[in-house]
Amino acid sequence: MNKPTIRQATKQDTPLILRFIGDLASYENMSDDVVATEELLNKWIFEDKKAEVVFVCEEEKEVGFALYFYNFSTFLGRAGIYLEDLYIDPQYRNKGYGKALIKHLAAKALDEGCGRFEWQCLDWNKPSIAFYESLGAMSVGGWIPFRLTGDALERVARS
Repeated sequence: MNKPTIRQATKQDTPLILRFIGDLASYENMSDDVVATEELLNKWIFEDKKAEVVFVCEEEKEVGFALYFYNFSTFLGRAGIYLEDLYIDPQYRNKGYGKALIKHLAAKALDEGCGRFEWQCLDWNKPSIAFYESLGAMSVGGWIPFRLTGDALERVARS
């Protein structure tokens, strides 16, 4: 195996990004939740620049992706990188591609002076949890994620 390469996504990669999102949703048994379209991804990632995507490649073939954005820690007084999604095609897993993406984003966080690099993982995804722990990542106890979407989001915004 050649050393994996990382490349930044461009607008022309939107169909590939959507394919990886669909594959991730299928893996997580959440395909019915995907409403993303190429038009939405183009707007939010490439026009409004609210997120970024990198691909990990084997000999110029994209075998996985990571979608991330910047958040901010008031306690640290600086930005951080939040990894929203990381996915590697099944036939390329356990070859170091996920680690290459994590390493790339960790280095980016350090280079840019970010205070942290964080993400969430589904509690049933034992292979990913073991992988993240092998890197030295720790789960953040005492925090419960909350989310407003759909009708609840609209109700709160309009109240």
